[in-house]
This record gives sequence, structure tokens and C-alpha cells, in this order.
Amino acid sequence: MSAEALRILTLQAGFNTAVVVAGTAALGLAAGMVGTFLLLRRRALISDALSHATLPGIAAAFLLGVALGVPGRSLPLLLGGAVASGLIGVLTVQAIVRFTRLTEDAAIGIVLSVFFGLGVVLLSHIQALEVGGQAGLKGFILGQTAAMSRGEAVGMGLLALGAAAATALLFKELRMVAFDAGFAGGQGWPVARLDIALMALATLVTVIGLQTVGLVLVVALLIIPPAAARFWTERLGTMTVVAAVIGALSGWLGAALSALFPNLPAGAVIVLVAGALFLFSFLFAPARGLLATAARTVHLRLVVAEGNALRRLLLPGVAEAPSSVLALWLRARGLLRGDRLTERGHVAARAAERNLRLWERLLAEAPAQVPADANWGIDPIDAVLPPDLVRLLEERAPCR
Repeated sequence: MSAEALRILTLQAGFNTAVVVAGTAALGLAAGMVGTFLLLRRRALISDALSHATLPGIAAAFLLGVALGVPGRSLPLLLGGAVASGLIGVLTVQAIVRFTRLTEDAAIGIVLSVFFGLGVVLLSHIQALEVGGQAGLKGFILGQTAAMSRGEAVGMGLLALGAAAATALLFKELRMVAFDAGFAGGQGWPVARLDIALMALATLVTVIGLQTVGLVLVVALLIIPPAAARFWTERLGTMTVVAAVIGALSGWLGAALSALFPNLPAGAVIVLVAGALFLFSFLFAPARGLLATAARTVHLRLVVAEGNALRRLLLPGVAEAPSSVLALWLRARGLLRGDRLTERGHVAARAAERNLRLWERLLAEAPAQVPADANWGIDPIDAVLPPDLVRLLEERAPCR
């Protein structure tokens, strides 16, 4: 790593660069937290429509500023227009779904394409005007991190931290709605208001991310970090923290690389870093990663083969020996000596027979008690069933 890269990563390459990198990291952190609930609430495509729907608002705000004599390139004015048109786009999607027979994905496709097309037409009109500041508007499509001023970067960072704090404060409520909106409504929770709050947070993150990653790629910053975090854990709290860390790393590393190589588009680099972290999670995460899942599958297949071989050797008069590879495995584990079971092998064989009897009884008498994700005939029955049910089955079908 070069000295310049180290200075940028440690925020020592100048105040302006440090502020931009820190603000982008804060944006990634907020996007990861908010995106976690968008992903669980199945609102990923809504965020895509929201991001594309901001373009006509940016263009209309610029035209309004020119008409009123206000500097059209005023960032608060442009972001205000983005918020307004983004909210209109989301409400239009919901109206189409509610009052027509179209599905949500069709409504999202319609709104996304129409609003983005309208924005492109307005941008083309603006380019023909004899006013200043038009060129900067195209930066909102793919982002322009390097063009941010110190004040803009600080404002983006503070708004992002505010969105993250709001998500943390609403964590309990958003968790309930994300996992069982029907139950939450039955318990008196304001599900509709919480959905509106979630979309408001998504709108805020989308709008403050326009200048960093652009409206085309900001949806990736909302979805990729939580999708990557899902591979690492089964718990929502941990997933939210991991998504925030991945989002912050994506923003920090992406902005640093963009500062180190000015010719690289910052928004694309940030998303590529997030994609690389997703790929790493997909392959190596211990909870649900590809390699860990493959290792568990191999182990479970081996457990099944071992149990079946031990049960056959336990039966009287059965002379069938296991395959040579399996026999070597059983001998290495101290379960087999020659072609006969050891004392430890007899214990393991009786346990395998017991589990088989319990599964048979369970299938016959209590199928509703079996977890949906139970590994049939693979896991020890004690590991996937309540202890009380195991004791009841043993009383009804004792293994002798």
C-alpha cells in the first residue's frame, strides 16, 4: 500500500478529502441499517423506483430556481425537488397497486421508466437554456463525490447519521412489522405509519446519496450491504450491525479509492466495493456462506451414511460390510475393529437405531410438531425437537 493511499484511508490526506470520505462512510452506514428493513419488508424494488423518480424533481427544481432568480445549482433546492418527486413516485406506485389489478413489480416498472424518462427530457431542455450550472445536473445520475464541497459533505454525513439514529430508535417497531405485519396490526401497532416512516428514511438516504453514488446506483448501497449481512447471521440485531459495517466499509474504501484514482467514477467504485464484500460474504460467511453450507452438507451426508452402516452392523445375522471408504472412516473414529463393532460403535449404533424409531413414531403421530427446516433422518432428533416431545415419543415407542 502506498503512502498516499494510507493517508487517505486514515483521513490524513487533507481536511476536504477526510470530510468527503467520512461523510460517504456515514452514508453507507445509514444505507446498510435502513436497507436491512427494506430487504426484510420486501421493498427493494420500491427503493429503485424511488431513486429513479428523483430525476424529474431535480430538473424541475433547477428550472424553478432559474425562474425565481435563485441560483439553480443550489443543492438544498435540488435535493428538495428530489424529495418531492421521489415521494410522488412512491405514492404513485402504491396508488396503482391499490386501485388497479396490476402487481407491485409492474407498477414499479411503470413509475421507474416514466419518471426517469421525464427527467431525461427535462435535462435535455435544460441543456438548451442559456443559463449556468446545467452541466452539474448530470452528476446526479452517476454521482460526483469528488465535486462535493466541505459543507455538502458535512451536511450529507450529519443527515446520514440522523437517519441511522432514527432507524435505531425505531428498531423494535420496524422489527415487528418486518417479520409479521399482520400480527403487529392485530396488536394495535400502527403498521401503515411505520411503513411510511421506513419509506421516509429510505427517501432521506436516497436523496443524500444522489451526489455520492447517483440515482442509478444508490439502490445498490441500500440493498447490497444487508444482503451480504444476511449470510453472516440469523439474528436481526446482528444483521443490522453487520449491514451497517459493510455499508460503511463500502463508502469508506470506495471514496478513498476514488480520491486515490481521480479518473475512476466514485459511485461505481463504491458499489463495486460493496459487491466485492457481498461476494466474500457469499463464499466465506460461516452462517450461510457457500463453503460453510457445502461443508455442512458433506458432514450431514457422512452422518447419514455412518448411521445407516452402524445400524446394519447392529442387526443379528447381517454380514454385509460397509464400503471400503466408509469402513476406513468408521475404523478411524474407533467405531469398527476389523468387521465388528467396538463398544463405542455399539453405543453409536444403538443411538442411530433410537433416532430412526423416534422419527418413524413422529411421522405417524405428530407430523405438525416437526420444524419446517428439519433435516429428515440426518440430525439427531434431540437437536431439532423440543425435549418434552422427545421424552413423550420415547415413552410411546421405547427403543429396546
